[in-house]
Amino acid sequence: MEFDNNRPIYIQLLEDFKLKISSGEWKSGEKMDTVRNLAESYAVNPNTVQRALQELEREGLAKSNRTSGRFVTEDLNLIEKIANEAFYKSCDDLIDVANKLELDRDKSIKMLDEYWRDKSE
Repeated sequence: MEFDNNRPIYIQLLEDFKLKISSGEWKSGEKMDTVRNLAESYAVNPNTVQRALQELEREGLAKSNRTSGRFVTEDLNLIEKIANEAFYKSCDDLIDVANKLELDRDKSIKMLDEYWRDKSE
């Protein structure tokens, strides 16, 4: 993962962790990797990973068990909500760009549909 130096790394990690959960890469109820292993795989300080994981827990997407580790939430409604929020944020970005380019809704949807088809082939 390449980090944006203009944003806190723990926030970027948090976003990536949420994406892993909402996409199913990290499954509901699954044990998460250790702080040390995550820090090594992302090439960041363990304290940074710990901060992102604490925020993930605060948001209810992970739960710590002192003796057996940290687990992804089993709350599928919460996971779906997080996935929807990520999708809608991307939609907001798309709408902002379309507005700046003075593209109307119909033209934007047509272009997206064509682009999506081309990417799917």
